[in-house]
Amino acid sequence: MRLLSYNIHKGIGGRDRRYDLGRVCRVIEGENPDLVCLQEVTRHARRTHDDDQPKILVGCFPGYHHCFQMNVHYRVGGYGNLFFARWPLRTHHHLSLRLGRRKPRGVQLAVVDTPEGPLHVANWHLGLSGRERAWQANHMLDHRLFREAAHLPTLIAGDFNDWRDKLADGAFVAHGFAHLTHPASRFRSFPAFLPVLALDKAFHRGLSVRSARVVRTPLARRASDHLPLVIDFHLSGDPP
Repeated sequence: MRLLSYNIHKGIGGRDRRYDLGRVCRVIEGENPDLVCLQEVTRHARRTHDDDQPKILVGCFPGYHHCFQMNVHYRVGGYGNLFFARWPLRTHHHLSLRLGRRKPRGVQLAVVDTPEGPLHVANWHLGLSGRERAWQANHMLDHRLFREAAHLPTLIAGDFNDWRDKLADGAFVAHGFAHLTHPASRFRSFPAFLPVLALDKAFHRGLSVRSARVVRTPLARRASDHLPLVIDFHLSGDPP
């Protein structure tokens, strides 16, 4: 199975600042993923021509199952996280990760009925301060809705904004998660045209991971200000 995680920057190129959602679609299609975790996806926002990006993006993958989480609201429209999968979603939940007056953030939780058994996926976009990110990680990992599916193989992916790699030694270790995107030097994803920071990360528990890599094609370097992360894996052991 293949999961792709991608901060699409609302379909706006990181260097040319041009809005072209078609480039993002082609980047995703080029990797042929089974599961897709996207961040900074807009709906009806003036900046992105009032496009319904979740509808457009899912339309590139007929038959995929999806859910959208709006986190940041503009006067008209807004943006958030989009998750879609080749297989049905047994459950899905949207949790707020907003801390105080800081920018709204969120995480999508979904259990996907894959051919190998149920898989628990978390798709999120974390805050800009270390204290905020630590609170967000603990809030999700301790939340009732996350713990309800915690016995399943679990994959957490998205834009962590954790350029110092502090979360790997904190809550994730305490909860038995392995870091897939280490060392950081192999997973630099921002800015896309000349990546120096590893912001897009993944952690797992109960998976057999074949490979993890950052997509560095010429198109990916133009389509967004982040590069996508791709993970190939199987579920470990017998399906629950």
